Amino acid sequence: MTVTGAWRVGDPPGRRKFVTGPGALALEAGGVLPSFTLAYETWGTLNSDASNAILVEHALTGDSHAAGPAGPGHPSAGWWDGLIGPGKAVDTNEFFVVVPNVLGGCQGSTGPSSLSPDGRPWGSRFPVVTVRDQVAAEAVLADALGVARWAAVIGGSMGGMRALEWAVTLPGRVASVLVLASTARASAEQIAWAAPQLHAIRSDPFFHGGDYYSAVDGPVRGLGIARRIAHVTYRSEPELAERFGRSPQDGEDPLRGGRFAVESYLDHHAAKLARRFDANSYLVLTESMNTHDIGRGRGGVAAALGRVTARAVVAGVDSDRLYPLYQSAEIAAGIPGAPEPSVVTSPYGHDSFLIETGQIAALVKHLLG
Repeated sequence: MTVTGAWRVGDPPGRRKFVTGPGALALEAGGVLPSFTLAYETWGTLNSDASNAILVEHALTGDSHAAGPAGPGHPSAGWWDGLIGPGKAVDTNEFFVVVPNVLGGCQGSTGPSSLSPDGRPWGSRFPVVTVRDQVAAEAVLADALGVARWAAVIGGSMGGMRALEWAVTLPGRVASVLVLASTARASAEQIAWAAPQLHAIRSDPFFHGGDYYSAVDGPVRGLGIARRIAHVTYRSEPELAERFGRSPQDGEDPLRGGRFAVESYLDHHAAKLARRFDANSYLVLTESMNTHDIGRGRGGVAAALGRVTARAVVAGVDSDRLYPLYQSAEIAAGIPGAPEPSVVTSPYGHDSFLIETGQIAALVKHLLG
């Protein structure tokens, strides 16, 4: 059994580059990371005045590999490969594109599977990190790259949370922002959907309180259950009904212990995630999404959105049951000068921000135009 799908030091780096913070990172919840590293990938060339840099933010189980094929160090092809590249919507002939792996992640950036200063994996000792902490770490990366102001910050879902937080926390460093299928603050329902996922991981008999890295087995069953729950929320009921209906999996009979086709589909995604992700990172990042609230300590959401000076494009998905359109409307209504939210029309639910390349490309071109 797999213990973790995390990238570890000594694994093939692939296209990853690394930056280490110049010192300790004070965290919003009161803890401290004495040091941290962010893994990132870049495409294109930074121009002489560093005005052509675009920051692309990944979602919960994404990473820095947003474009390009699978290969050593990268078990999956780029998650936005249709959007990033020469002549594509995010044109790397024109722009310098930066995609970091989020702080708390498991694909090269400091997270629970990383070694702490004492030489042991952080595991259960990894501190609470928030979306604001993740943006603070990414600001260190921007400084290291010589980028004083992003031409654009683009993100969907959890990546949209970070994109919005960039525009609120550091408005002078963001010229334009695209927030896709995201929210200004986690809702009760979003937190509720996350709760059984967190319990599934922590209830796995191989979780060992989060300190499983030296064990023979890890909490991959719990991680798989979490993924199954999450994946249902990522798609729409009409799509699942049309795609699978009540069909049995090939060669199996549900009346005799076999699976329905939709169950096999969820099993596939659970196993796929376990090969490339870490259960502790899933916990840390899910809880950072739960605590996401741009209005915290700023007089509320409306006051926080009023700080944004970037040109903003906000979009939601008409079939998204996890991040419904009203949340995009709240963001757009609060940002000075922002138009009404654009609507991505798709049967695929929340995952449409990864699937509907043509519609997302049009939004990107509008933002950058």
